[in-house]
Amino acid sequence: MVVVGAGPAGASLALLLARRGLGVVLIDATGRGSRPFRGEGLMPSGLAALAAMGLRPLPAAMAQRPLAGWSFFLDGQLLFKAAEPMGSPVPCTLIDQDDLLRELLRQAGRQPGFRFLAGQTASDLLLREDRVTGVRLADGSGLEAELVVACDGRDSLLRRKAGLALETAPSPLDVLWFRLLAPEAEAIVTWLAGHFVTVVGSSGSYALYPSARGGVQLGWAIAPGVPAPATAGPGAWAERWARDAPDPLARLLLALPEAAMQGPVRLPVRVGLCPRWQRPGLLLLGDAAHPMSPLRAQGINMALRDALVAARHLGTALMEGEPGRSAAIDAATAAVVAERRPEILRIQQLQAQEAHRADLLRRGHLLRGMLARSARWSGPLLARRWQAGQRKLRNGTRAIDRDI
Repeated sequence: MVVVGAGPAGASLALLLARRGLGVVLIDATGRGSRPFRGEGLMPSGLAALAAMGLRPLPAAMAQRPLAGWSFFLDGQLLFKAAEPMGSPVPCTLIDQDDLLRELLRQAGRQPGFRFLAGQTASDLLLREDRVTGVRLADGSGLEAELVVACDGRDSLLRRKAGLALETAPSPLDVLWFRLLAPEAEAIVTWLAGHFVTVVGSSGSYALYPSARGGVQLGWAIAPGVPAPATAGPGAWAERWARDAPDPLARLLLALPEAAMQGPVRLPVRVGLCPRWQRPGLLLLGDAAHPMSPLRAQGINMALRDALVAARHLGTALMEGEPGRSAAIDAATAAVVAERRPEILRIQQLQAQEAHRADLLRRGHLLRGMLARSARWSGPLLARRWQAGQRKLRNGTRAIDRDI
């Protein structure tokens, strides 16, 4: 079989199927080069998927940082804090996603049936009548396969080539990503104390957290399609962040050297769901099937859960004898979609609800002021309500079975 895209869904699926003794070719156009801005959050749902794959505990060499908690500030006033693990079996953990992908590929490379075509592009699908029978590579050569799994991201070329529609929802926001580099940002890392911090005020809203790769990642929310605020360099951004930050954080941001600020990189947020994830001989997984909002880092977590479920159904079907293997593969891809789609739909609904509440705070000066002034008594009430609403975003909507 052929898997296209060596992100979390593609790399973990290739590993799981290769472990079963199946021949797997993994194709990736990028060669998995490091990117400065990549999601780092493994929720308990994603950690449970890795455990089910036999990949917990995470290797010590992998950059990782368990979160200590979550903090929310309105107009510089602490609204509430919530300590990890918030009733989950394990705390949310920040990881270097590049390290995780390298580990998945390293373990897959030990399997005799695994082959990795790095820096190769799948430019089209091979078809025989109405069935996908492989992929066409950019050099014009063909690679035949009984099944192609497209894990090639939110802008999936193979999804378009297959004629599978993506139904998109209105984007709640775009994100401007910044990195505050070590060692200059270490004072901010110390102040964060392992917390994911959200700051909302009259200037806008942003979140920052201590990166597993060192330093700090900071994401500034911006309305879709709206130009980024005009600034006179990194120092002007620090002034903007400091306006609504609590005093200790504001002082640290203003003291940060401009050379230690990297970005912004604009991430246009696209949220969508394919009504159909498969056609004969083809299955979509991860962002190719359901682009996720970056809120609560669901993209990587849902991708890992996709791969685990897909490996369980496809592993048996791909070992089916002839005649009947093609029918077994098609039945297995349909079973993957039937199992995964309800959770994806519910998680996207929960993300949309949380994004709506955040937008109300960003726009509502009077509401922010009222909550900030009443934080001593309203904060604990809001904390309990917020934590209750996070359970499914953190843990998933259903238990996930171990890979066998």
